[in-house]
Amino acid sequence: MAMLTVRNLSEEVHRALRVRAAQHGQSMEAEVRAILEAAISPQGGLKLGSLLADMGRQAKLSDEEFAVFEQVRDKTPSRTVSFE
Repeated sequence: MAMLTVRNLSEEVHRALRVRAAQHGQSMEAEVRAILEAAISPQGGLKLGSLLADMGRQAKLSDEEFAVFEQVRDKTPSRTVSFE
C-alpha cells in the first residue's frame, strides 16, 4: 500500500482530526483515510453494474419481450486473448 505524509498541519486541524476520529471510534490515520476516500468518490454516483442490476430488477418483461433479446443477442463465442 502507498504511504502519504502530510506536513505543516495547524494545531487546530490536528485537534479537529483527533476529535473526529474519537467520535467515530477509530484512529486518526483511519479517519484521514475515510476523509480522503469520501473526497475522491463520485458524489451520488452509481456504478454501471449497480445501475444495470437495478434496471433488471425493475423490468417486468413478458416472455415475448424476453425472446426478442434472445433473438438479437450475439452468440458468437469470445476469442481468447493472446499476450504474445
